[in-house]
Amino acid sequence: MKLSQAFPRSLTLIALLATPHLLGQTRPSQPAQPSEGTPKTQETPSRVPLWECKLPTGAFAVDIRTISSVSMHEYLVDGGLKVTEVTVSPLGSAIARFYYAEPVTPSAPGGIGQSVLDQMQQKIREGAERVTGATGNEALLYQVIKKYPEATHAHTIEFRLKSREQADKIYESAYNAWRQYRPAKLQVE
Repeated sequence: MKLSQAFPRSLTLIALLATPHLLGQTRPSQPAQPSEGTPKTQETPSRVPLWECKLPTGAFAVDIRTISSVSMHEYLVDGGLKVTEVTVSPLGSAIARFYYAEPVTPSAPGGIGQSVLDQMQQKIREGAERVTGATGNEALLYQVIKKYPEATHAHTIEFRLKSREQADKIYESAYNAWRQYRPAKLQVE
């Protein structure tokens, strides 16, 4: 066979072999078969780096790549409550608020009449417990309570906490996950 005849045949053979790859048509590989010990319903784990917080009244999870801020602050509200609030703000429209509300404890000038103020505070606590907690409805004490429409916070996910320490733990966990870019899970009892 002459060189002039071999060259076009070689090009034809190369073109036929390369055509499926050039057109993106490769032979599909066989799907991986599950091993005998693996159930067929098992899903692959998520690769989204999440910060997750589970509480008695619900759960919140957010992709740490979307968190734009984590904050903690205190403020006073009408009715004599001091609120400690942790806010986790992702880039979407929903913001998570975790807050602990406690009564502001007034102190009598010079200690005079302090026992009267203490007794009044105790009566207020007992009344709140009768309505919410002492009769087996303790979970109600830690539910978010809103007065519609005045207290509506659109795009806000709210959790009421049992203690200031819980707020501290939530802030620390969310802040560290965000700053260190590491997934984290927190269980709040």
